[in-house]
Amino acid sequence: MEKNDKETMEKNPKAVTTDEPEINYRGWKIMPFIIGNETFEKLGAIGTLSNLLIYLTTVFNMKSITATNIINIFNGTTNFSTLLGAYLCDTYFGRYKTLGFATIASFMGLLVIQLTAAIKKLHPPHCGSAENTCKGPTAGQMAFLLTGFGLLIVGAAGIRPCNLAFGADQFNPKTESGKRGINSFFNWYFFTFTFAQMVSLTFIVYVQSNVSWAIGLGIPAILMLIACALFFMGSKMYVKVKATGTPMTSVVQVLVVAVKRRGLNPPEQPSLSLFNHLPTSSINAKLSYTDQFRFLDKAATLNPQDQINPDGSSANPWKLCTMQQVEEVKCVVRVIPIWAAAIICHIVIVQQHTFAVFQALQSDRHLGNTNFQIPAASYVVFLMLSLTIFIPIYDRIVVPFLRKITGKDGGITILQRMGIGIFLSVITMIVSALVEERRRTIALTKPTIGIVPRKGAISSMSAVWLVPQFVLAGLTEAFASVGQVEFYYKQFPENMRSIGGSLFFCGMAGSSYLSSFLISIIHRTTRKAATGNWLPEDLNKGRLDYFYYTVAALGVLNFGYFLVCAKWYKYKGVSKDTLVVNLGSTLPQKTTV
Repeated sequence: MEKNDKETMEKNPKAVTTDEPEINYRGWKIMPFIIGNETFEKLGAIGTLSNLLIYLTTVFNMKSITATNIINIFNGTTNFSTLLGAYLCDTYFGRYKTLGFATIASFMGLLVIQLTAAIKKLHPPHCGSAENTCKGPTAGQMAFLLTGFGLLIVGAAGIRPCNLAFGADQFNPKTESGKRGINSFFNWYFFTFTFAQMVSLTFIVYVQSNVSWAIGLGIPAILMLIACALFFMGSKMYVKVKATGTPMTSVVQVLVVAVKRRGLNPPEQPSLSLFNHLPTSSINAKLSYTDQFRFLDKAATLNPQDQINPDGSSANPWKLCTMQQVEEVKCVVRVIPIWAAAIICHIVIVQQHTFAVFQALQSDRHLGNTNFQIPAASYVVFLMLSLTIFIPIYDRIVVPFLRKITGKDGGITILQRMGIGIFLSVITMIVSALVEERRRTIALTKPTIGIVPRKGAISSMSAVWLVPQFVLAGLTEAFASVGQVEFYYKQFPENMRSIGGSLFFCGMAGSSYLSSFLISIIHRTTRKAATGNWLPEDLNKGRLDYFYYTVAALGVLNFGYFLVCAKWYKYKGVSKDTLVVNLGSTLPQKTTV
């Protein structure tokens, strides 16, 4: 709809007439439905996926390597499918319809997987004591299981890139309270995400492993059903942004026309002479001219042969684009270098979910002087706990305090927040290396307390020493990951926000693949080195601390790279005249972000 200036509306509210009904932004009033839906959805999905590897090896009698490959393929496909889901959302269906369909698909997927545990004919018979008595799944059983996986992939493709943007759509981006609401929403989104992870890794995993797989997988399915109900209960109150056609066509048009017109001379005053026309039906905010990527300006450079329609639009957008289109493409291109820095940063988080668990396995995990041992994988909860505790503190105490000093809605800029997270990722790796060096030294110089099968001796160092690195990793996510998601939402054009949201998950997939590549390189390089293999099965015989220092060094280089990118970066809507210092600047008052 056409929105007049707030001051004009206050002076003469009856004079404002529009063709479309006024948008009723309910903000936090609608959040119980959205955040409640997200919480139960995450509890359902994570409650199943967090223990799926154990399920495949114990119930479906799969070998570890087979189960691991299935999980890796599933996780990679799930993260990359968000690009397709985001494209379909922004192009055809809109966020509301996409989320509704995807939530139902997720519930169906969880239900199918639960049935494989509840119905005996849908999984192989339980293995006997001898290995040769194990029977693998039949083709029909595997087909039923993979159907559940497929439905979960469909659900994730729609939910992951859309739910953040859909929640932020409920706030008015043109009011101060709306802007602050959007900032807080990103924080609380990650709060619910980590809360769901903590519950899943403790209560739900315990039920699955110690009570019953049928009950343990039934709980997530029920939670997902509740998520579906909550989502549709708020249907009449949501702000539903409609799809506006494929946004990628505009991007391709700019690139094609810029190449066709590469021989044209760039105009002396591009902001005044470039062809500019913004359709009244566009949901995108009008962007100011920026002097980066000047070669793209040629796509909007007028020449005598160009034809203009009576309404002011280009007669052929494949021959002449608008300055608005060019600036939208610049927004997308500018984000990519920042995205690359975030991929390197997330490698640190990947290590805390893998090698840090192996560190815990070969450490003293006894709770005090009792015989009870904390499961090695449960130490990851400290990462989530630090994130869960810090986010409300940051949102309610730190941000208001910084806002008084800086005058910025978020207290600090998005890039400053991401920069702090990247710096903390380096500190996390250094602390991890120091702790591993201590654990290994104690294991080699002092009596051990047992042996881990197929691993090695257990160091007498308490696993509590691992808590600081998990806490730092949680703070890294609080700054880098939350800032990253907010950055994509605000810096992408409005009609591409779902695609922007999918970048976060593609980055996570990229971090996992890059981490695997780095580990393979370290294996091959150190296998014949004088120091021996850094990453053997027995950590006491390796040098995991050297690997951590290597990741830390990579993080230092990444931090320097990020600072250069942040210094160069220009926020969406900021013109050359209003930009002072990129890293310390904030979004202008008139930018609808």
